[in-house]
Amino acid sequence: MVPLDSASAQLARVEAEIERCRRCPRLVAWREKVGQDRRRSFQDETYWARPVPGFGDPKARLVVVGLAPAAHGGNRTGRMFTGDRSGDWLYGALHRAGYANQPTSTGRADGLVLAGAFVTAAVRCAPPDNKPTTDERDACLEYLAAELELLREARVYVALGQFALHSLATAFGLRPRPRFGHMAETTLADGRVVISSYHPSQRNTFTGMLTAEMFDAVFARARAITGERPTTT
Repeated sequence: MVPLDSASAQLARVEAEIERCRRCPRLVAWREKVGQDRRRSFQDETYWARPVPGFGDPKARLVVVGLAPAAHGGNRTGRMFTGDRSGDWLYGALHRAGYANQPTSTGRADGLVLAGAFVTAAVRCAPPDNKPTTDERDACLEYLAAELELLREARVYVALGQFALHSLATAFGLRPRPRFGHMAETTLADGRVVISSYHPSQRNTFTGMLTAEMFDAVFARARAITGERPTTT
């Protein structure tokens, strides 16, 4: 039995609270509309169409923060970065770095396990055009802050994109905000490190703004900072 005060139990309570959230009317309307007007290739699936909680190892030393669930990715599957091309890039890189037991993620029951890593996002509902507002980001901030506080063994935070970096900076109370740039690093007062990365969006990967080698370098750097050896196979 999991102790009631364990990080796992506390994260589960945060996840349940996230899944019930209806704070942002625009996002609630959009996520539910997408769940009804399903993409043709997913017509036979039941969409999650709710806020998407974080996912991974409660003892993670690496925390990855993205932008928001994709309309037909996480909003469909109910797990962050699952069921879309960005997720293929992220979990492929985490697998190569030894943080994930498999390189792909198609659904909540696909057997994916993260060891030493936790994946979350600045905003928990799929936004229209993948563009949440700053007010929507701020409305979600307490959920990110709660996860960060419970992930007590984390030493490295990877921000996928400037929006995610600004959310992390706000959660950590960093002033001024860190400079965004691929592989740019900010060291917190206690020695923890924030690494910026280009987001693995199709816009960035199709244009070569982000290559597999560049993305792998981010997680190799995370490994170097934590000093851990890969634990997945």
